[in-house]
Amino acid sequence: MEDALARRERLKALRAAAQASAPDEADASQQHDTAEPEPEKPVLKFRNYAVQDTKRIDHERVAAAQPPKFQEPVVETKPEDLPQEELLVNIAPKKANWDLKRDVQPKLDKLERRTQRAILEMMREEERRKLEEEGGVQD
Repeated sequence: MEDALARRERLKALRAAAQASAPDEADASQQHDTAEPEPEKPVLKFRNYAVQDTKRIDHERVAAAQPPKFQEPVVETKPEDLPQEELLVNIAPKKANWDLKRDVQPKLDKLERRTQRAILEMMREEERRKLEEEGGVQD
């Protein structure tokens, strides 16, 4: 509540200061007659608009922007001039399957672990079978 009252007082003080610094309307009209003429209005520059009423609007026509001229790049050696072997070397990537290796490597690692586990299990079964055929467990 105190904040609202303090704000209201500040606003009243600001209004009073603004009214005191601004001259009255009657004084303004008298000063306008005796004061120097109005400053010149700025000249409008239209680039994309054609003014229909040129008598009322002071304007200056600006030329439309032009895009820069395109120059074709100069090729020093043409592909026909190079030997066929150099063309193939330039076209072919250094390692043709690097992306395949990168994408498939985790799957291959997983498969390798499973394969090793399966081989180990088969070896254990083979040993058990041999021991059973021989007649029991050896010490």
